Amino acid sequence: MRCPFCSYNEDKVIDSRTAKDSTVIRRRRECLSCKRRFNTFERIEINLPLIIKRNSNRVAYDRHKVESGIRKACEKRAVSQEQIEDILNELEQRLLEHGEKEVPVAVIGEHVMAALKNLDEVAYIRFASVYRQFKDIGEFMQELQGLLKHNPDPD
Repeated sequence: MRCPFCSYNEDKVIDSRTAKDSTVIRRRRECLSCKRRFNTFERIEINLPLIIKRNSNRVAYDRHKVESGIRKACEKRAVSQEQIEDILNELEQRLLEHGEKEVPVAVIGEHVMAALKNLDEVAYIRFASVYRQFKDIGEFMQELQGLLKHNPDPD
């Protein structure tokens, strides 16, 4: 493992712990050259299906890209990193259970929207406006009205 501070190639592992869902191992490391400490995370590499984009191109599933979209939707909202990780982990589990070699991007978008709708409605609307590519305020209002119909204000 290359040190992120001095680029030395040797280190020692000081501590290893599994994450709460046991899918990730966190390792605390110390560089043998500069003695600075850093964390690494090990995740089981799984073969997730290719994603069929709207233009019919096939691309590899990119967890970081999905996470970035969720993070942008949740910006300045009371959504924790743990909740975002839960959405990603559940999505990946569903993709694996799907058993297909290729999955339309709509499967990912709809899963994320459903998870955000239950978690934070503002984040849901933000994500939906980008994912569904709202063309005007009318489409935006239609989505808001649908949300209000399903979740009437108790006051």
